[in-house]
Amino acid sequence: MRITKFTHSCLRVEGAGVLVVDPGAFSERAALDGADAVLITHEHFDHLDPDALGEAIGKRPELRLFAHADVLAQHPQFAGVATAVEPGGTFEAAGYRIRVYGGQHAVIHPDIPRIANVGYLIADESTNLYHPGDSFTVPEDTTVDTLFAPLNAPWMKLSESIDFVRAVKPGRAYALHDYLLTETGAKVSDGHLERLGGTKYAHVAPGTSIA
Repeated sequence: MRITKFTHSCLRVEGAGVLVVDPGAFSERAALDGADAVLITHEHFDHLDPDALGEAIGKRPELRLFAHADVLAQHPQFAGVATAVEPGGTFEAAGYRIRVYGGQHAVIHPDIPRIANVGYLIADESTNLYHPGDSFTVPEDTTVDTLFAPLNAPWMKLSESIDFVRAVKPGRAYALHDYLLTETGAKVSDGHLERLGGTKYAHVAPGTSIA
């Protein structure tokens, strides 16, 4: 399994097939080139760019889309390639075994209604990775090899990310949801996660591939 981190919250997984998670408005459209399947954690624009996804499907009609039913209801144009998923479910996509976690987006503010959000544990025959979307849902029934941990967002504080990494206890962790931070700010947050997360942690540049 080779994982490439694209800008913000987008991951491209290659090996059994090509699987892309959360290709949003901040991420590069090249992440979708040749994709067999796309997983969407929730409806926000920084995780789902309908125009980019539509363009990718136009180029590759066999591409398949997986997202919560609330997300798919907003995008009927993808009905022909879409499958609804829900927390607790399992399915296969692009040659990977995938388990769904979560349920709701983290609280932004009590005055803002919460929306559906799911996390994905993506596994092949030798390893796995976990993408939580915009939440700190811990996949308590499994061991996570590679965790992508949110680094900065209007809905979180850094101590929550540190506690999330500690709770998951992954073999290694990488920064996710990082586009809103300046380079200087990221270094401050990274330093705390490196010292306090309890595992090997790195913040990689967009386009970096991880074996």
